[in-house]
Amino acid sequence: MARDGFREHIQRKGSRNHPLTAREQEGNKTRSRIRSRIEHIFGVQAQRAGNLLLRTIGIARARVKIGLRNLAYNLDRMGMLLATNR
Repeated sequence: MARDGFREHIQRKGSRNHPLTAREQEGNKTRSRIRSRIEHIFGVQAQRAGNLLLRTIGIARARVKIGLRNLAYNLDRMGMLLATNR
């Protein structure tokens, strides 16, 4: 991966006789901050969608449905952010 210019973004896990170093703990903290934000978005969309199966014929219609779900989430999120800034 390093040869091709990629870095791994894997959470580290300590064990009983080999605890995480301070650097590994900081890396986990950074990765979990990003991961939690993304996973919350998918969690909210999954709760609201109920059934996640897309019953459409064709990839274009499925993309439109997913896009509309994302738009609805973004509008709702914007409303929440504007309401808290008042």
